[in-house]
Amino acid sequence: MYPCGNCRAAAVGPDGRCAACGAYQQQAAAMAPGPAPAYPYAPAMPAVPMPVGGVDLRRGLRIALMVALGVSVAVMLAVFWAGTQTRMALQDMLDNGVSSTTQQDLEDTQAAATVTTVLSFLSTAASATLWAVWFRRARINAEFFAPGGHRFGIGWAAGAWFTPVVNLWFPKQIANDIYKASALPGARAPKGLLNAWWSLWIAAGVCKLVSAGLSAGASARIATKGYDGSTWREDIEALQNSVNVASFGTLLMAVTGVLAILVVRQIGGLQEQRAMAGPAGAPGMPGAPVPAGVSYGAPGYVPGQQPGGPAAGWPHPPQNPYGSGPAGY
Repeated sequence: MYPCGNCRAAAVGPDGRCAACGAYQQQAAAMAPGPAPAYPYAPAMPAVPMPVGGVDLRRGLRIALMVALGVSVAVMLAVFWAGTQTRMALQDMLDNGVSSTTQQDLEDTQAAATVTTVLSFLSTAASATLWAVWFRRARINAEFFAPGGHRFGIGWAAGAWFTPVVNLWFPKQIANDIYKASALPGARAPKGLLNAWWSLWIAAGVCKLVSAGLSAGASARIATKGYDGSTWREDIEALQNSVNVASFGTLLMAVTGVLAILVVRQIGGLQEQRAMAGPAGAPGMPGAPVPAGVSYGAPGYVPGQQPGGPAAGWPHPPQNPYGSGPAGY
């Protein structure tokens, strides 16, 4: 295969047809490797908008999401550093007692923690928005690879992340279905990376809840007593434990962000490979259907067989049922 002149995807077979966007190449005979085929090439077709519901292989959203996740990881490391400074300030207060110096040090570290927390919120919100949009697109693509082979509707691909309780398992099941549908026919997609990412995601969430409980308990005791200072050491130790758990959860979240970038790359790669492999059993022009998993132009592919066509409701010549969206950017 060689790059397509329309979408720049390396998906053009010896027949001169791009498996990603469906366009034919005018100079296919000159560029295609191997002996020239004995049939004429179709004229180059103008780029057309991707059919509604077609497979979208564009990489712009995926790249933006990976950049946002990378920024979030950097901010998480800054939050971890601020938490470490707060823990050290609390330990200094336990060792040297409450004084104007130790109080000032604690206030300074808390100010730094506040700044990093705000930055973390902003970066996480941006990443979460892009993630929901990208995850829904991946789910739509998977529906065309395996129609009817999914446990949840397309709407859940974005909504499940923001729905309490069910967000503990619905997104993972949707991701499992996406992996299964995006694998090449007869192959199994590796899900070790996906499982590791999800496990750390849940663990980081648990740490966040535990930390919030410890901090709320210490603050409630201080507010209830008014504060008489009788249990200041116990309260500071509780706050320190809260910071320790929160810092550990933040570190887990940073690792989760790195794994999330790899998951995005893996799903994108799987779906590109699946689209370039051609339709599995899709009806074509007169003749036997294209065998499942056979690339356009590969042995076993009969020239002239093209899925879709006017019968599918399109006025133009037959196109790739996976859509005409550009795949090279």
